[in-house]
Amino acid sequence: MNIQKYMKPVFGSIFVLVGLVGCTNLEIEETDSIISTATDGGFTPVANPASSLSDLYNKVGGDFATQETMYAMSEVTTDELLIPTRGTDWGDNGIWRQLHTHTWTPAHLFIKNAWNNLNQNVFRASEIIESNPDAAVLAEAKYLRAFNMFFLMDFFGSVPFREVDEGPEVNPRVLTRSEAFSFVESDLLAALPGLPDGSPGTANTGTATKAAANFLLAKIYLNSHIYNGGAVEDANMQKVIDAVDDIAALGFGIETGYFQIFESSDDNETIFFLNSDIGARIWNSMHYNMNSPDNTGGGWNGFSTLAEFYDSFEGDPNSNYVGDGQEERRGWVPDASNADNVNLGLGYGFLINQQYNEDGTKLKNRQGGDLILKKELTSLVGNGEADGIRILKYHPNDGGEINSFRKHQILFRYSDAHLMKAEAMMRMGEDITSMVNELRQARTNTPDLSNVTEDVLLAERGRELYIEFWRRNDLVRFDKFTAPWGLKEVSGDPNLNLFPIPETALLSNPNLVQNPGY
Repeated sequence: MNIQKYMKPVFGSIFVLVGLVGCTNLEIEETDSIISTATDGGFTPVANPASSLSDLYNKVGGDFATQETMYAMSEVTTDELLIPTRGTDWGDNGIWRQLHTHTWTPAHLFIKNAWNNLNQNVFRASEIIESNPDAAVLAEAKYLRAFNMFFLMDFFGSVPFREVDEGPEVNPRVLTRSEAFSFVESDLLAALPGLPDGSPGTANTGTATKAAANFLLAKIYLNSHIYNGGAVEDANMQKVIDAVDDIAALGFGIETGYFQIFESSDDNETIFFLNSDIGARIWNSMHYNMNSPDNTGGGWNGFSTLAEFYDSFEGDPNSNYVGDGQEERRGWVPDASNADNVNLGLGYGFLINQQYNEDGTKLKNRQGGDLILKKELTSLVGNGEADGIRILKYHPNDGGEINSFRKHQILFRYSDAHLMKAEAMMRMGEDITSMVNELRQARTNTPDLSNVTEDVLLAERGRELYIEFWRRNDLVRFDKFTAPWGLKEVSGDPNLNLFPIPETALLSNPNLVQNPGY
């Protein structure tokens, strides 16, 4: 498959960002925002900070909408997703297989584009901050700068930082990972007083709020021993607990009706969603012949989960039809007896075995045989078009209406915050079994756990938060990212916990040093 073929035009601008916007000495067009505001060591403020802020929100949303860059690095590198080559489809010169097997190089396209996008966003936020905006815009710009720098720190460790009055002849200084941690923390703490609360059910959960800032603070404190080195500190774990308590005080909580959380209606779960078209979350997994309203090209037949990840959920390991006794979060597949027009014939969660149309007839593959999605993937290449369990978390049926391309991709939600608090308590020596079971009791057919260890908690985070951008972050924190899983051999190389600095960045900024192992 040609990865460009199926990208909608809204994603196109991502791939024309050549050079290292905001962090390199590469020659960039004069129309680039970084060059146009920095001339002869001076800085021309942006004309309309509020408008620039809105543009930045849209830019970040586009960065997270694509199936490449942020999503691929966060999920395809883990035990949750695999993009097997089926015939010639999804071969793409091995770019997807490299992510799964952890054999990427500093020249990997997705890694380079993620680096470019995040650095550009940090610089654009700095431009807004230094343009004397009003207090509300200033707070949101600081939040967005912290948000993008967080992912740079998490993915790459060290972070280049260019001041807005530095021209392209200046090599940006480089923050160590610990310095980047302090920078992110400082921006978030400075932003908090100027942000709206972000109570559930309000329109501003798509922008920066106190709830969103506290969520991101909880993330950095929970991972502080990864970013700063050393052992887990109780003081930082207490900061996680305090940040989550502040979110709960605003009215957020665990929502029942698991898959309804991912609709565009208001709920008590959603803390921060991105202005991201969720089409790629729907179509990248679905077979070509599965019902695809609003998408005349059909499904893209790419992304699958691993059998072992699917087996981590309760229920019949070989079936996922309605009434099989599976836990709610694993979802269900409609069959001939319960097909309905409203649901388009599509299930929720993990799609396995025979697939059906909305009228109850069996779907067929492209050769005319029954479309039976197989559980096991035996190889990275040479797979049949129906091999692999598919995942559909964002459904085209959005609360009873077809809304396949809605811009509502959830990145922060309360159940994640709840589990972060539980983990912080566990790392302080407390028994968190009842707290984890509180979440499970909100998910139907999900029995209580008898005890919660680190491995059990990691598995629970996977069951609750799959394909929500957090699996790599979790695996690194639990020291499992370099462990073996299906079709990936054990590496045990801790250097792989960081991605490489792209080659072009090293060539353009001599202050950068390649991460160990690359």
